Amino acid sequence: MAASGRLDPELPEYRNYVVSRPVYSELSFLEQYERQLRERRTVRDKLAKCCSCSRKRTVRLLKSFFPILEWLPKYRVKEWLLSDTISGISTGFVATLQGMAYALLAAIPVGYGLYSAFFPILTYFIFGTSRHLSIGPFPVVSLMVGSFVLSMAPDEHFIIMNSNGTEHNVTGIDFAARDAQRVLIASTLTVLVGIIQLVLGGLQIGFIVRYLADPLVGGFTTAAAFQVLVSQVKIVLNISTKNYNGVLSIIYTLVEIFENIGSTNIADLVAGLLTIIICMVVKEINDRFKHKIPVPIPIEVIVTIVATAISYGVDLEKKYNAGIVKSIPRGFLPPAVPSVNLFSQMATASFSIAVVAYAIAVSVGKVYATKYDYTIDGNQEFIAFGISNIFSGFFSCFVATTALSRTAVQESTGGKTQVAGLISALIVMVAILALGKLLEPLQKSVLAAVVIANLKGMFMQISDVPRLWRQNKIDAIIWVFTCITSIILGLDLGLLCGLLFGLLTVVLRVQFPSWNDLGNVPGTDLYKSPKDYKNVDEPEGVKIVSFHSPIFYGNIDGFKKCLKSTVGFDAVRVYNKRLKALRKIQKLVKKGQLRATKNGIVSDACAINQGFEPDEDPEDPEDLDIPTKEVEIRVDWNSELPVKVNVPKVPIHSLILDFGAVSFLDIVAVKSLRMIVKEFQRIDVNVYFASLKDHVIAKLEQCGFYEDNIIKDMFFLTVHDAVLYIQSQMKTQTAEDPILEKIHLIQEYKDPLELMDREMIEDGLDVQDE
Repeated sequence: MAASGRLDPELPEYRNYVVSRPVYSELSFLEQYERQLRERRTVRDKLAKCCSCSRKRTVRLLKSFFPILEWLPKYRVKEWLLSDTISGISTGFVATLQGMAYALLAAIPVGYGLYSAFFPILTYFIFGTSRHLSIGPFPVVSLMVGSFVLSMAPDEHFIIMNSNGTEHNVTGIDFAARDAQRVLIASTLTVLVGIIQLVLGGLQIGFIVRYLADPLVGGFTTAAAFQVLVSQVKIVLNISTKNYNGVLSIIYTLVEIFENIGSTNIADLVAGLLTIIICMVVKEINDRFKHKIPVPIPIEVIVTIVATAISYGVDLEKKYNAGIVKSIPRGFLPPAVPSVNLFSQMATASFSIAVVAYAIAVSVGKVYATKYDYTIDGNQEFIAFGISNIFSGFFSCFVATTALSRTAVQESTGGKTQVAGLISALIVMVAILALGKLLEPLQKSVLAAVVIANLKGMFMQISDVPRLWRQNKIDAIIWVFTCITSIILGLDLGLLCGLLFGLLTVVLRVQFPSWNDLGNVPGTDLYKSPKDYKNVDEPEGVKIVSFHSPIFYGNIDGFKKCLKSTVGFDAVRVYNKRLKALRKIQKLVKKGQLRATKNGIVSDACAINQGFEPDEDPEDPEDLDIPTKEVEIRVDWNSELPVKVNVPKVPIHSLILDFGAVSFLDIVAVKSLRMIVKEFQRIDVNVYFASLKDHVIAKLEQCGFYEDNIIKDMFFLTVHDAVLYIQSQMKTQTAEDPILEKIHLIQEYKDPLELMDREMIEDGLDVQDE
């Protein structure tokens, strides 16, 4: 075997092999190898097993629901504790900063971002299955929360009139009432998101994330990054705009930013630009020299400390009217009951947020699980995030998932387990208890700049589009479509449109599948397309069609078209033309202008042959009184006919349908296949099936596919079995022409066309008009 893992064609043992076995149809194979019946458990048996209880089963269930019972007893204190401590401290600093920054996206006071970076970790530590995820706010999810919060509690709902002692009153905004309402809405939304995630996990619906394909997620997160950028630019510029939400909201925001660009606060702009540049440069250094730097430089923390000190020392708020954080709650707030009466208004938004948050977390978790050779349970992750969001929602938090940058920091600094996450939560707790007052002079533009600097990874996904276009154009279109719709329509509608568009592409690919004809590779049992390979021969008189899709009501018409295209003729049209020619021949025989013998049709030399009338002339149903006598007529349809009817030539005697790639059939497909077989049999073309899966054959039996002329001997294990069977049949046939039409004409007058039409109606076959 070669070093690459491929078989070396030069080695003698790999040059060829010989297999000797009988030609198997499905029926002959079943006669020799009896099918083993599988034991089917009843619903009662399944429920009994599900509800049975034993010590071993109880322990297994407890460990599956509380994964901490599985990994904590195996924790290697001496090997892992130091690494987890260093990782936890580093991640905690980043989580503190990002929690405050992402609170701006969620449209709530920055202090509540610290709570959102703390509480979810406590429950995920117990219920989560990933060792490396850093739980907390994420910009995309925070923005989705913020968009909903702004739609429910815009500034216009909190306008108050202030009297200044003159005739005119001054309008203002009750910021305290506004912020309190927004925190209530965000926390209530978080609880509902957690309930939805918990229910989906309990119902074992973790598979739902599979419908969020990578191109869809890439386009969606890139659009979200653009939305985040726009929302943070106005904070960096310290420009006040209306809170737009919904369709074209990003366009309206950009227009208003450019209209008010003249009111930019220079101090905030300079601080924001410096923060963005410094953070991006240092992050690039961390990436390039990550193998040489034991711990990534916590640049966000450093910049925040320096910016806070400068703002406090220079007093930027008073001298330059800079926007600062101002008040941060010190300590923990008591738990608060969410506003349950708002659930009905936030059902749609909460479902989309629940799925997106879960999809992001599981996608990141699978990357690190694969890297470190362990598995994560998708359904248990739904449960873990559901419990975390329900728990944190009672403590005025907004929706938690995982952040790529925090998780990368936790892993790259040596984090081994969720102990690192727990230590990071302790660092956030210290910040909540002790640092709130110290961070109040911090400029909001610095926090917004930290958010923007962390968007680089999501914007870099744009470079995936050319690669996707080269690899799979449909995936590239899904990426672009989802991105554009999410930017224009908003994240919730954009995600829905992207999901529906992705499903539509799947439907279209199934509805218009590919197929090809096959030929034999000489001297082998291999079959390839003659259009794609040289020296591939089609068996004489045999057409092999390979169909690469399930067959159902949506693509059965496409299947019929593929058959016509491959065999080169329409079986129904051929039958109609032959029927018309036979009617003309019968008329001429009745008139005595043609004589029918056992060897064929003989023209009367003394009579004028009126059979060569134009093909489109109407038929004359005139009844001729000819003595009753049975006459046998033989017609060679591939030779010149004594009547002028353009009967298409049929160059094949057998058709093989390779259904190896057909995964299922529905009742419409089964009925249509039965009609197709009959249509070809009427024109003396035998139809055979090859390589069908057992469950597809079972479906044919269930739907009553078999009839008098449709038997199990038509089904073969492989295409080669079918070809060998046909060739043996052709050798044993008599010298009689296989495409010779034999009919018996009873000269006692009955309209043959009427009889044949009635027979076709009984068979359920359509006869096309000329």
